[in-house]
Amino acid sequence: MTIRVLLVDDQPLLRTGFRLILEAEPDITVVGQAGDGKAAMEQTRALLPDVVLMDIRMPGIDGIEATRRIVREAAPSAHVPKVLVLTTFDLDEYIVEALRSGASGFLLKDVPPDELVQAIRVVAAGDAIVAPSVTRRLLDRFAARLPSAYEQAAPARLDRLTERELEVLRLIAKGMSNAEIAAKLVVSETTVKTHVGNVLTKLGLRDRVQAVVLAYETGLITPGALS
Repeated sequence: MTIRVLLVDDQPLLRTGFRLILEAEPDITVVGQAGDGKAAMEQTRALLPDVVLMDIRMPGIDGIEATRRIVREAAPSAHVPKVLVLTTFDLDEYIVEALRSGASGFLLKDVPPDELVQAIRVVAAGDAIVAPSVTRRLLDRFAARLPSAYEQAAPARLDRLTERELEVLRLIAKGMSNAEIAAKLVVSETTVKTHVGNVLTKLGLRDRVQAVVLAYETGLITPGALS
């Protein structure tokens, strides 16, 4: 199946570079381009891309707000585009906010071409491209400064989980892979995958990245907690 990608960046040269990279792949096609958040939302509605490659800093509606609106508008429909944010290290706080807004992950703008292609495939398949350990490091740095969208509602949401599922969520939030969780809990990796799936379903989350964010916002994990 061909992955339909929408490129969103206010720099035409970057869009052209990304397009050349992506259209060299047999399973990826660039269906459109946009130079700001408003155009990104319009193009998303019209073209129904599978993945939106979204810059953060753009004139008018920025990438964070565009991501929030795209995810919110698509939620009731059968087709929900995945948003992959483009950024630089000096925008860490915006990365966290983008994840909270519904992005499935982020990449640096100078990402090697093969990593860009692989990231799009991973996100299109429904997974998150941000390693939970990287997300946790960002949250360690910025969680205390960012308001929580779940401050009132989130603790009640955790009541839906069993004790084992809660334990698995803690380990996900600490950046552990399924194999590492399986080793720690002395269970099979298949069992861990089942628990992870249950956690995401019960909490209404799309992927592990959102699970990490929620773990912080509920206080299940606190900034700097390593054990």
